[in-house]
Amino acid sequence: MKNLRGYIVIQALVFGGIGVLLIGALAGWAKVSIVGARQLTDRERAFQIAEAGIEYYRWHLAHAATDYQDGTGGSGPYLHDYEDKNGEVVGSFTLTITPPPIGSTVVTVLSEGRVLSNPAAVRKIEAKLAIPSIAKYAFVANSVMRFGSGTEVFGPIHSNDGIRFDGLVHNLVTSAKSDYDDPDHTGNNEFAVHTHVTAPPGSGVNDSFRSQEAPPTSPVPTRNDVFLAGRQFPVPAVDFVGFTNDMATMKTDAQTGGFYRGASGGNGYRVVLRTDDTFDLYRVNSLRNPPSGCSASSQTGWGTWSIGTSGSSQTNLGRQSLPANGLIFLEDHVWVEGQIDSARVTIASARFPENPSTYTSITVNEDLKYTNYDGQDVLALIAQNNINIGLFSDNNLQIDAALVAKNGRVGRYYYESDCRLSGTNWYIRSTITLFGMIGTNLRYGFAYTDGTGYQTRNINYDANLLYGPPPSFPLTSDQYSTISWREVP
Repeated sequence: MKNLRGYIVIQALVFGGIGVLLIGALAGWAKVSIVGARQLTDRERAFQIAEAGIEYYRWHLAHAATDYQDGTGGSGPYLHDYEDKNGEVVGSFTLTITPPPIGSTVVTVLSEGRVLSNPAAVRKIEAKLAIPSIAKYAFVANSVMRFGSGTEVFGPIHSNDGIRFDGLVHNLVTSAKSDYDDPDHTGNNEFAVHTHVTAPPGSGVNDSFRSQEAPPTSPVPTRNDVFLAGRQFPVPAVDFVGFTNDMATMKTDAQTGGFYRGASGGNGYRVVLRTDDTFDLYRVNSLRNPPSGCSASSQTGWGTWSIGTSGSSQTNLGRQSLPANGLIFLEDHVWVEGQIDSARVTIASARFPENPSTYTSITVNEDLKYTNYDGQDVLALIAQNNINIGLFSDNNLQIDAALVAKNGRVGRYYYESDCRLSGTNWYIRSTITLFGMIGTNLRYGFAYTDGTGYQTRNINYDANLLYGPPPSFPLTSDQYSTISWREVP
């Protein structure tokens, strides 16, 4: 019996030891789990605090859109306490703010959230905040538009009036109207966005009224042979007054921190942009006359809009540096060409006080190009009246820019078949390629139905303009939105 009792004691000791070990292990596991759960909770709270930092600064920008120093007037980072609902400080967020480059609206905000009870729990969020510019469209117009066959557009298109599209468009086409009377033919109203291209399996363009492209046809035909991303109407109108901006303010900004010149004393100015952040400025003294037999059309302001070729046609006014704020304002007509490299520039042309009889225009007859197509290079031409392509323009013309005609139109005057010189048919040009966008108050066009003008028109939308527009370019609102958001290590 004694041996049996000893055996039981040994068993009790063994199992008791195992129990103690299990209890210790469970206690350790419970402790680790509690600590881990607390760590997860603290990290989640730190994440929420970091988010609160982003939302706080977005609110701050809504009240002070150009304050990138968090209201302090000094350099960052900027530390803020974070209080719970009872007003007790439970953590903090630290903001590092990167202001937008010249012309851009993109503000980069890095928010670092911390929990007071656990300094090791840190989470970081980086967000980019921006105000979208009016350059959300490849084309935006305040009048009817017609895109002929041979036109290919990459980017959204909108008009506050009607649109006839007979080419190929890769993005959505919208109108503020439901239907309209196409001025290029007789007949009843057609859809506000319609085409005269014959539906497959047919081909060609029919210029007469198209009943299948007119109400009450329902539903509206898809026509994905023309509208690759569809068409939509009616939609809200674009505020074109806001789009065309206050050029008087631009003049003041150029006088105070940019480059400004008053009346040239001649026909206007020629600007030749260079890749070293400079430009050559000339006074234009004379323009080329139309060839014999090339007569004026009924269009207002018709002319060759081309600089003379003699040595006295221009006066060199010297090489200038691009201004710090990127704004060049010339109170006269302007001719622009050249190339930029890692520059953000706006060239504006207007004459004050404003009077329709003295409105100024900007003309591009030779290549105007970027070096970089990733948003580093941004250029705008904003004209009080027209953006012109003159008679003596490049046969294959490339324009990299946002083109805005405040009161007039973007396009080329009508040059009839007699507009030829020295064996060159200047009235017919081959290809114009645009990388940017077009904003036009009146009807745009680089070609005409009789085959004159540019035979091929390639319009490529520069999406970088939406949140990184050129200096002084009009915006859609004064409110920032979040365009990207990510957690960083």
